[in-house]
Amino acid sequence: MTVHQRVKRSVAAGILALAVAVSGLATAATAQAATGHTKISCTAAKIRTAPSTTATVLGIGYRGDKVAYDRMVSHEKNWWTHGTVTRRSDGKKVRGYVVYQCANPLRPLARPPPVLKPVQHTPG
Repeated sequence: MTVHQRVKRSVAAGILALAVAVSGLATAATAQAATGHTKISCTAAKIRTAPSTTATVLGIGYRGDKVAYDRMVSHEKNWWTHGTVTRRSDGKKVRGYVVYQCANPLRPLARPPPVLKPVQHTPG
């Protein structure tokens, strides 16, 4: 094997190892930041199929029911928590969207971090 081939293989192996490491770090950071547990804080909260007040109701979660959430979504000027609600009354698990005020994963903060919108630059 020539020196040129060895160098090519070493560089290729290094790039592959770096790509695997970077993708693993990105995945881990996303999963840790977007998942967790909280509880329903309202007297009753509708669990919906989509983050919308007109979406189909899958069930009702009551105060103290556990929520394993995996993301927060902003839609129709409201924030929604998506995850699985485990009801204390019957142990049933219902997966869907709950209005953020009733399933606040960032307690004691009042609202989730703002979504940054792109700034439009006008030439001038």
